[in-house]
Amino acid sequence: MIIDYVGVKEINGSLIVLDNVEGASYEEMVDIRLDNGTYRHGRIVQIEGKRIVVQVFEGTKSISLDNTRTRLKAKPMELALSPEIMGRVFSGAGVPIDGLGDVYPVKKANINGTPMNPVSRIYPRNYINTGISTIDTLMTLIRGQKLPIFSGSGMKHNELAVQIVRQAKISDDEDNNFCVVFAAMGVKNDVADYFRRSFDQSGVLSRVVMFLNLANDPIIERTLTPRCALTAAEYLAFECNMHVLVIMTDMTSYAEALREFSSSKGEIPGRKGFPGYLYSDLASLYERAGMVKGSTGSVTQIPILTMPNDDITHPVPDLTGYITEGQIVLDRALEGAGFYPPVSVLPSLSRLMKDGIGEGYTRADHQALANQLFASYARVQDARSLASVIGEEELSPVDKKYMQFGKLFEQYFVNQGYDENRTIEQSLDLGWKLLSTLPRTELDRVDDTLLDRYYISDPERIVFDGSDGEENKNEDED
Repeated sequence: MIIDYVGVKEINGSLIVLDNVEGASYEEMVDIRLDNGTYRHGRIVQIEGKRIVVQVFEGTKSISLDNTRTRLKAKPMELALSPEIMGRVFSGAGVPIDGLGDVYPVKKANINGTPMNPVSRIYPRNYINTGISTIDTLMTLIRGQKLPIFSGSGMKHNELAVQIVRQAKISDDEDNNFCVVFAAMGVKNDVADYFRRSFDQSGVLSRVVMFLNLANDPIIERTLTPRCALTAAEYLAFECNMHVLVIMTDMTSYAEALREFSSSKGEIPGRKGFPGYLYSDLASLYERAGMVKGSTGSVTQIPILTMPNDDITHPVPDLTGYITEGQIVLDRALEGAGFYPPVSVLPSLSRLMKDGIGEGYTRADHQALANQLFASYARVQDARSLASVIGEEELSPVDKKYMQFGKLFEQYFVNQGYDENRTIEQSLDLGWKLLSTLPRTELDRVDDTLLDRYYISDPERIVFDGSDGEENKNEDED
C-alpha cells in the first residue's frame, strides 16, 4: 500500500520534519511533491519514534507546511550501473550531466555499499605506475591500497591529480583492464571545467568516470559524491574485473559538508566542530578499497585533502592518516621555490610498497635504492641545519657533498615537468645517478653487489640531461 503523508511539521534549513510516519527506515529515499506539481528528492537522516527528519537534496525553498506530499520509497539511494558508465560525467548524486542521456542499468546498487568480509580480502600486490619519480620510487602506489595526498589551500594538487589520471597505468598486458573513477567535491565551475577539459584533450576521458559536485550544489550532494564514486568503482572492479584507481578531491570539503549537515541536525560537535563520528564515516569510505577473492579486479584510492593552515594535526588529515596506508605530503616551501610536484619526501611514505616492488614487480634494486635515497636526503636536512648555524663554508667535505646531493635531488628527481611521464626504469636509474654524486663509502643501505652494478665511479659520466640513464650503468657489469 502506497501512503502519501500530507503536510510538514517543521522546516529547518535543508531539513524537513514529519510526524506520525509508520515503517520508516534510516537512509530510506523519499519523493516530495510540491504545490505546483514538481518533485524533489530526499533521504531520511534521523528517526525518533514516529517522527522522521528528511534531508531534501534540492533544498527546501517553496516547500509548503500544509500541502506538501511525501512518499516513502522503501529503498535506499541507488546508483544505476552498467559498463557504459565509462567515459561519462555525472553530478555528485550520480545524475548524468554530459548531455548523453540516462544510463540503462544492468543493475542498481546501494551507494552505501556492503561490508567487505575481511576473510575475503586479498593482500595488495603489484603497483600502479604514475609516471612521477618521487611517488613511483619512494612511496609506491600498490593496487588495492589507499594512499592520500595531503596538500594545502592554493597548492597544485589539482594539477597533480590530473597528471596522475593522465599517466597512471599498470603493466602493459593488463592495461586494457585499467580505468579511473574521479570524484570532485565542492569545486568551483572553472576547476570542474579544467578537469573535464584536461581529460578530454589528453584522450583519457574514455577510461574515466567523473562525478562532479560544484561549490554551489547542495551540501547533501557533497556527502553522496564519494559514495556514488566508490559504488561505481566497486562495480567495475568486482563485477567487470577491472583495476580501478579512485581519486577523490577534496576530502576536506566533504568533511566540512558533513560538519554542516551534523550541525543542522543538532548533534553534539567534536573536535573543531566536526561530528564525533567523523572517524567512522571516513573509514566507511576508505575501507572500500582493496581486492577480494573471486575477482581479478582491484579498487585503489588516492584521496586528496587540503590541510587548513597547512596543519597536519587538523582532524581531517589526522584521522585520514590513522585509516590509510601512508601519505604523500606536498610542501609549500618546495612549491614556492618553483618545484613541481612539490612532494615533501621525508614525511611521505607508503606502508605497503615493500610487498609490491622488487623483482617480478619493478626491479630487484628498488627497495635498497629507496632506502638509500631516504637516508641520504635525511642527511641533507642535517647538513642544511648545521650550515644555517656555522655557514656552508665551514662544513666538512662530506657534508658539502650532501648539500650538493640535496640540490641535485630536488632539481632533477623531485622536480619534473607537468607533461613528463617517467617509466619506473628511468626513475630508478636517475636515483642511482644522484647517489653516485656521493662517496661510495656513504652508501651504507645498499650491498656491494648492487653498488658494483649501478654505482657510477667516474664523475664525468654523471650527466643530468633527462636521459633514461641506461648508458650510465657501469660498463663492467657485463
